[in-house]
Amino acid sequence: MAKYLIVGPSWVGDMVMAQTLFSRIKIDDPSAIIDVVGPAWSAPILARMSEVRNAITLETGHGEWGINTRRQLGKSLKSESYDKAIVLPRSWKSALVPFFANIPERVGFHGEQRFVLLTERRVLDKNILNQTVKRFTSLGVEQSKAYPPEPIINPQLSVDKNNQQNLLSSLNLSKDKPAIALMAGAEFGPSKQWPLHHFHEVANHFINEGYQIWVLGGPKDQEDGDKIISGLGEFAFNLCGKTKLVDAIDLLAYADQAISNDSGLMHVAAAVGTHVHGIYGSTSELFTPPLTDKKTIHNLHLECSPCFKRNCPLGHTNCQNDLKPIKVIEESTNKSTKPQSFRETVK
Repeated sequence: MAKYLIVGPSWVGDMVMAQTLFSRIKIDDPSAIIDVVGPAWSAPILARMSEVRNAITLETGHGEWGINTRRQLGKSLKSESYDKAIVLPRSWKSALVPFFANIPERVGFHGEQRFVLLTERRVLDKNILNQTVKRFTSLGVEQSKAYPPEPIINPQLSVDKNNQQNLLSSLNLSKDKPAIALMAGAEFGPSKQWPLHHFHEVANHFINEGYQIWVLGGPKDQEDGDKIISGLGEFAFNLCGKTKLVDAIDLLAYADQAISNDSGLMHVAAAVGTHVHGIYGSTSELFTPPLTDKKTIHNLHLECSPCFKRNCPLGHTNCQNDLKPIKVIEESTNKSTKPQSFRETVK
């Protein structure tokens, strides 16, 4: 029985995709124990992964060095006697906790020249490991099987049905209408954001078709959520800032479909089995696709994209602006998972 400490990524979507690594470890060694170090926000997500025993919170902010904090955490974990550490981020600081925990085998990519901190530094072949999920999973297998690692197992977050029902009641959501979830935020930057008026047009269409609309996001997305649902009536709900991340898991599992920018919540929706409409432009579905068979990708594939920039270098963001709502509406209409009889009763 091997005991693993995984240093997880700092983004919601990446942490969801990391479950593929955890699943692969469990396939190769069903008795393996897996603990994951991550930011405080990640604990509720990790709690919904059956492969993970403990979520260990690293009390540092995003981008913060926090060397003393990492040293103290590492030393506190020595007594766990982990056999192996896998460090998913490529930064120097991310390898400190396993080093101070004195874990004998510490694996990661070369990154920021982590010669002492890691005992095995692997070369990142971006041509073969051409997706984030492949990079994560490759670190959990022997080098001979890592390029590329097979199989890739889709993430699957567990759903709390009781919490789901409580949320429907406490947020005054309709239990009689199917829901379309909209996720308009994108932490990376505005180049990844489909225009709010496009989201509004989609929301208006489905309200008229008998659906309810849920706009999901964090507190910073509240103002955008208000713009999206403006004038749409009682069945359009701006839930931005009103729910925790763990609540979003359960609400997305209830939704008929999710229409989203390339964001963390898109990956959450994919991991609970909801049909995902992923909107791409400045980023690529070839690199960070929603890991599910139930997905529709919307991408104009302009000559200038993907640029992977936070702001459009050309100043027009045509990869987002020119992707018209009617295209998403048509595809969404064809992908409803609700029974026809249910849809007819709510019209």
